[in-house]
Parts: sequence; C-alpha cells; structure tokens
Amino acid sequence: MTRALRIRGLLALAAVALSLFVALTVPVHLGLDLRGGTQIVLETRPTAAADADSEATDRTLEVLRGRIDALGVAEPTLARSGDNRIIVELPGVQDPATAADVLGRTAQLTFHQVLGAAADADDKPLPKRDRRQVLPDESGRLLRLEAATMTGKDVEEAAARFEPQGGAGWQVTVGFQGSGDDGWARLTGQAACHPAGDPSRRVAIVLDDKIISSPQVDPSVGCGSGISGGSTQITGSFSADEAKELALLINGGALPVPVETVEQRTVGPTLGAQAITASAWAAAVGTALTALFITAVYRLMGALATVALACYGLISYAVLAALGATLTLPGLAGFVLAIGMAVDANVLVFERAREEYASRNRTSPRSALAAGFRGAFSAIADSNITTLIAAGLLFFLASGPVRGFGVTLGIGVLVSMFSALVITRALADHAASRPWLRRRPRLTGIAHPGTVRERLTRTDPQLMRHPRRWLAASAAALVLAGSGIAVRGLDFGVEFTGGRLIEYTTATPVDPDRARSALADAGFPRAVVQSSGDHRLTVRTDQLTNDQAATVTETIGTLTDDAETLRDETIGPSLGKELRQGALIALAVALGAQLLYLAARFRWLFGTSAVAALAHDVVILTGVFAWLGKPVDGVFLAALLTVIGYSVNDSVVVFDRIRDLSRRDREAPFAAVADQALVQTLPRTINTGMGAAFILTALAVLGGDSLTDFALALLIGVAVGTYSSMFTATPLAIELHKRT
Repeated sequence: MTRALRIRGLLALAAVALSLFVALTVPVHLGLDLRGGTQIVLETRPTAAADADSEATDRTLEVLRGRIDALGVAEPTLARSGDNRIIVELPGVQDPATAADVLGRTAQLTFHQVLGAAADADDKPLPKRDRRQVLPDESGRLLRLEAATMTGKDVEEAAARFEPQGGAGWQVTVGFQGSGDDGWARLTGQAACHPAGDPSRRVAIVLDDKIISSPQVDPSVGCGSGISGGSTQITGSFSADEAKELALLINGGALPVPVETVEQRTVGPTLGAQAITASAWAAAVGTALTALFITAVYRLMGALATVALACYGLISYAVLAALGATLTLPGLAGFVLAIGMAVDANVLVFERAREEYASRNRTSPRSALAAGFRGAFSAIADSNITTLIAAGLLFFLASGPVRGFGVTLGIGVLVSMFSALVITRALADHAASRPWLRRRPRLTGIAHPGTVRERLTRTDPQLMRHPRRWLAASAAALVLAGSGIAVRGLDFGVEFTGGRLIEYTTATPVDPDRARSALADAGFPRAVVQSSGDHRLTVRTDQLTNDQAATVTETIGTLTDDAETLRDETIGPSLGKELRQGALIALAVALGAQLLYLAARFRWLFGTSAVAALAHDVVILTGVFAWLGKPVDGVFLAALLTVIGYSVNDSVVVFDRIRDLSRRDREAPFAAVADQALVQTLPRTINTGMGAAFILTALAVLGGDSLTDFALALLIGVAVGTYSSMFTATPLAIELHKRT
C-alpha cells in the first residue's frame, strides 16, 4: 500500500467518523417552512429625531429580543439583515397578527401633566415644536397636555395585577428607577394643586401618542407633595389581556425608531411535516435509483461510488449541523439535488479511466484509474467552481429560503469533490490493487469502453459537421420560448410583486372559479385563486390587513367543511420591488461571473460561447414556465441559478477536453477537435444527466406540491442545459473561431 493511499484512507475514515459523531450529537436547525411558525421581516424607519442607521437597528434588535422573550416563544431567532432590517423567526406561532402588533409598536411611553380640556373637537394636535399637545382621552374627550416630563426610560418594571378590592379589577403597577421617583412625585404634586374634578388634576399616561390612562390624583395627595415611594398604579377599564399586553410593552422598552413589517410568512406545522416526509422519500428513492444506475454502468467501481455517495450524504449533513445552518425546504431540495451532482465527478473519473484503459491495452485497472483521476481533475475543479459561483450568488444576493438553498448547494458541491477525490479514490485504489480483481478486470467496470462509446466509435457521427444547423435549432427554440413570455407574460410571485398569499388545505375539493366568485362578492375582485391537487387552494391578492385576511379565510370556509391555513405570506410593495431588482441583478452577475471565470481559465472564445448558451437556457426555461402558467418566484430563481451552474458545468467539461486535445495536436482544425471532444465526452454527459434525472424525477413525483415546480424547473433546465452545452455552446465556439 502506497503512502498516498494510506493518507487518503485515513482522511476518509476520519471524515466519516467525525461526521457520524456530529450527526448523532448535533441536531440540524430546521427552518420554519419545515417545522411550522412565523417569520416577520421588520424594517426600521427614520424619524425627525433619529436616523434608521445600523446603531439604531442594533438597539431595536435588543428591545425586540426582550419583547419576544416575554411572549414566551420557544427557540425564537432574531438576526439583523443589512443596516435597517431585522428578521424574526417565531416557531410554533400560527397567529402572526398579535406577534406583529407587539413587535411593531414603537411603545413610546410618556407621562404628561393635563393643562385642561381642549376648547372643542376641532382643536387639532399641535406641531411637534409646540410644548403642548392635544389628544383624546379614553372617553374621546380632548385634553391639552404639557410636554412630556417623564419617559419609559424612567420605568424599572411593570406588572399586570388583579385587584378584587373596591372593584378595581385589572391594573398595571409601575415601578420607577433613577430620577423617575422624584419626577413622578413632582408631576403628581403639581396636579394635586387643582381641585377634584378639574381636568388639570389628572395625569395623562401616553403610549404611542394615545392616552391609555388619565387618572385623577387621589384627593389625599397634597399640593406639592405628590406620590412618592417609587411606584404607582395605572388604572382604567383593562381586561386581563390588555393589562398584560401593556405591561409587556412597557417592560420591553421603547423602540429607538419606528419599525414596519415588510414581509411576513406563516407556515402550518402540517405542511412542514409533509414536506419533510415527501423530501425524505424523494431522497431515498432518487438515491436508490441513481445507485442502481451507476452500479449497472460501472459495476464494482459504481458500487464503490455508491458507498462514497452515502458518505457524502453523511458528511454534508454533519457540516450543516456543525455550522448551525438552517435547513429550509429549498435547502432540503438542494441537498437532494447535490446527490445527483455528486455523481458527475465519479462519472468523469470513470469515463477517463475507460479511455485510458482502451488506449493502452496492457495497462492495469489501477493505473487506468490513477490516470483517470489525473485527467479528470481539472474538469472536476472547473465545473464545481462554476457551480460554487452560482451557490455563492444565491447566498449573497438572495434571502430567506433561497439563501438556504445556496448554502446547502455550496456545501454539497465542496463535499462532493472531497467524496470523489478522496473517498472514492481510496476505495477504488484499494479494490483495484486486490490480486483477484486484477485477474478479472472487467468486473471493475472500466476495462471496457461502455455501450455509448462503442456505438459512437463504430458510427463516427461527426456531430459538428453542420454547426449552423444546431444554431438554427437553438434560435427556433429561443423564438418559441420568447413568444411565450410575450404572449402569456410572466406570473410573478408575491415576493416579486408585493401582496399577500394564503394557501389552504380543504376537506373537500373547491372549484377555483367558485372560490374566485365568492371572494369577488366579499370585496376582493382582484384575488387570484389557483388549485394545487384536489385539496389545496391558493389565494393571491394585493396588500391585505389582518381583518381582510380573516374575511378571505371565512369566505373560503363557506365553500368547504374544513379549511386549514397552511401558509400565509405578506410582502410589502417596496420589498417586492427590491427583490425583483435583486433577481435581475443576480442573473446579470451570475452571467458576468461565469464569463470572467471561463475567460480566465480558458479563452474569451469559450467564455462568450458558454455565456451565450447560459442566456439561451435562461430564456427557454423562463419561456416554458410562461407557457405553463407557472409562478416566477424566489424558488424559481434558485432553480434558474442552479441550472446556470449545471449548464456551465457541462460546457466546461467539453471545453476542457477541447483544450486537452488541442495541446496534443496543435495543427488539427478547431472544428475537428471540437467534434472529437464532443463525442468523447458524450458518454459522461449522458450518464451524468441520467443520474440527475433520477433524483429530480423523484423530487417532482414524490416531493409534494411544495417542490413540484422547483423540481420541474430543474428537470427542464437540466435537459436544456445538456443540449445547449453540446449543441449551442460548441457550434457557437466553432463559428466564432472561424471569424477570429
């Protein structure tokens, strides 16, 4: 056994052992779309007194953390996003209205001396620069207030208590701190100088420019002496919930700046459980089919690659757990997809080894494998780096679940390289060195050229004999897809347009037309209703208040015996516009990044051809979704960027072979070299595509409604990307080469 083999074997064992330990001891954090709950994105807004800068957002984050802790939510998550956004995740919270109200209220508590009743109802609140203010009290009577003399910073603690004596009922006891004790005594002492019944004997307690209580100072309090002792009671016709909420807001403190809810997502636990089960089945079936396929094609080496794939899955899961990454539904799909992509590196190596074995009749399987790993390394590195570029763009330019998809895809790509270059090689080298296998080389799966290569060798298809015909076919496909975009238009999802989307599961099937008519009668004529299966109904509308959303739910409930809300998403119009612009930027940056990388690694000729093929894939996939009437949303964007990574992956493999063949024979015509490279890499392209197709078909069929569109986009993208890498990028490179 060589030293290199021992090192690879020890690395593989250490990685698997450590991953197994982490997988058994560290749980993966599930996203809300898998365990159910509510996500709220808050945006801080500047005021005349304070800017919504990074520091203000940090202070706001701490105040919100205290409020959420008081709400009693298990395992809440708060994180800052950019300079002025805060993402709040509340697992298990299915009624986001109350949570959003508590989080979003500024809770600016102030204490005022009442100067008297306002002259009449037309007396409006005075400008901010005036020391006085006019506000209605609890009964609607306008009171003129002196400027605030105390704020919420003077409050130490507030608690809701029920006082049965004297019929006081629920009240809030407020304790003061620091100068608050003296301030309260001074404020109540001034009010006590007025006779009983006079409005000026009252003290106004104002929350967010609303008088929540304006009690009179007790007659026992003398003028100038005030109430001391460091505490007081806020009374008023409070219910238990009102008193507890007021105490919660006071204890939470005042937000430095106002906040606005720009995005809100609620996912029922049922949908999350179904998604996990469906994805697990898809992963199991897809992986099993892929394993059977590569074992049938590559025999013993394929079986060893299957073992390496199992190790890949274990290591990927352990890395997610160790990093504390959140596993979302698209992320879970990315994890499953990466299994199919991990097959590609093994296929590249085995096909290279087959070529080496065929070209040197007396070589051993072990030396052919070593040559296969050496020859495939550059293609593996380049193709995986291009996919990493797509994953990185998803992470930096996207948000929410799509960003989680980028994380899992990036981890999957890195681990797949380790799996192929370390684990698979360690297993393959060890097996190939066994004497019994050297005597039976055909069992290895690399001692024969394979069915596809044998047929190509016999027929010599000369695929690039007429490159312009392939380009004409690509142009026709572009026209057909583009007409779909022009004729049908794009059905942008709520996250790109703004609005509200509510998904229901119903006990009995509901006709979308009937639901649409019922919602129009209820005052929502622009509601878009779609069915998904027999018991799923999705309603998409413009911006709705929580009361209007409740009306929509009640209307749907009249059409079926039982309607359960599975998903509720709200996106503000400003955020929708921002996400739409971000999606376009992500696409432009993705194409530009691929062009720069390919130009640096190969030539501008190849980079231009590959990026043109990528643009071809983007237009066709988008056009197909337009013809099918499928939504173009964040999940579609994730699929689109993944297709870009997959397509350029294929192109890189072909271009890498063109570069290799050109170095061997610098006098050969470029078109002939390109044709030869295409034919030589065709077995790898077919086998890799089949491996990905098994995984994606399993996702589309078994992944449930939540993953159907995602898997469909990837299936279409893989098919189009495979075609374009061979019959768009390569013939375009030939035509460009003629002109340069």
